[in-house]
Amino acid sequence: MTDQHGTETPAPQRGRSYGERRKQRIDDLAAASVDEAPGVSLYASAWRRLRRNPVFLIGAGITLLFVILAVISPWLAPWDPAATPLLDKVRPQSNPVPGPEPGHPLGGDDRGRDLLSRLLVGSQQTLIVGVMATLLGFFGGITLGTLAGALGGWIDSVVMRIVDVLLSIPSLLLAISIAALSQKPSQWTVIVAIAVTQVPIFARLLRGSLLGQRVSDHVLAARALGVKPGAVVFRHMVPNSLGPVIVQATLVLATSIIDAAALSFLGLGNSDDRKPEWGQMLGRAQPFIYDNPHLAIYPAACIIVVALGFTLMGESLREALDPKSRR
Repeated sequence: MTDQHGTETPAPQRGRSYGERRKQRIDDLAAASVDEAPGVSLYASAWRRLRRNPVFLIGAGITLLFVILAVISPWLAPWDPAATPLLDKVRPQSNPVPGPEPGHPLGGDDRGRDLLSRLLVGSQQTLIVGVMATLLGFFGGITLGTLAGALGGWIDSVVMRIVDVLLSIPSLLLAISIAALSQKPSQWTVIVAIAVTQVPIFARLLRGSLLGQRVSDHVLAARALGVKPGAVVFRHMVPNSLGPVIVQATLVLATSIIDAAALSFLGLGNSDDRKPEWGQMLGRAQPFIYDNPHLAIYPAACIIVVALGFTLMGESLREALDPKSRR
């Protein structure tokens, strides 16, 4: 049997009206065009975009290289950073800073210590300060943010007024003020000072995420089923609110490294230069900045490159996890 165009009508469609055959054809085309690929989670979708993002790959490469160098730097450094193998080459009047020579590719400092070894070991101290300050600020911010966002009421008001006061002070000025209170500057002075400046950032961010979670469907369903308030907060609300906070921690790492270098540069960090740190090296290079600028250029370049790596990686993570930035 053929239709009006001369084509043969399939057997199952014979006896049907034109409208029924048209509806069946539309249904067949719709079913054939449906993509039955399984859905993916937010993090899996973000990872797919990150793998194709050159900015993220560059930032992750710089960060990974920095971490590896910091971990193995004591074994990679050709000399003890406190040793003075070039002391006999130091001439206060004619040659205060020894230049490059075999075995010392970057030369030495004004005390005859190998500059390359001090840069390598200094990366470890910089990483320790940045990571510890970020972790302390992270956990402090999570504590305050959870209290404010989960409990609400007068607790929320008190916590957020404290956060507002801390945010109203420039972070570097606040860190300098806290570090200056210490009678004897040390590495822990820098860590605590920087951590305090990061607490309000994490607290405000987590509070905002928790406020959005309080009215979400899964939280309302858990409350309707009689789940205890503590379990609702720590099993449903907080885990689903930590994504933006973790991404912010990556960005804060870059800020922590820069602030730590600034405090050490001002003499508010560890005064024992037998354990070098990039900011400390930058501060000690100031008397020689005109005749031997490389003493300041090398640690400054290391600080800039590492901070850039963390910033690129953090910005890429933020964009990948933000539904509004999806293409």
